[in-house]
Amino acid sequence: MGYKLSSGMSSADTAQALRMAIAARQYPSLPLIHHSDRGLQYCSALYTNILKDNQIAISMTEQSDPYENAVAERINGILKDEFGLADRFEDIGQLQIQVEQSIEFYNNLRPHLSNQMLTPVQMHRQHQIPIKDYKKKDTDKYLGLLSVREQRLLARRMNTGTTVRNCKVTSD
Repeated sequence: MGYKLSSGMSSADTAQALRMAIAARQYPSLPLIHHSDRGLQYCSALYTNILKDNQIAISMTEQSDPYENAVAERINGILKDEFGLADRFEDIGQLQIQVEQSIEFYNNLRPHLSNQMLTPVQMHRQHQIPIKDYKKKDTDKYLGLLSVREQRLLARRMNTGTTVRNCKVTSD
């Protein structure tokens, strides 16, 4: 896993986190797929070239649908909500310490239901990892529970960010 605490979302910062993850990779001979949304930092030539140079297959969401990236969205939510990373901090140093401690705890001490109540580290140490299938929720069923106003607001939110949604992987 790789991470980088940054005040922005530049491709240089995300590339640094990617390099950290590649350096820590435990099974470099096995195929790997990198899945992300279509954020500009993930579409940049800098970032995609690192993936290609390391023979990592590139996968991106089709329509910026968060359900296509549910595992990453879940991890981010846990780190923000359970570990308080969405809180305000006095300075960047204090936040850096909290990020490092949270990631350490998440990977080494916190059991996960989707990992049969093992920690991520314990799960990766197994000789054979069972495949977990994440099914897309039937969103139409839930739309009927929303008022017409809420449905319109949701539709407007889903139709924003066309530059990110239409981003193409670039190469030099």
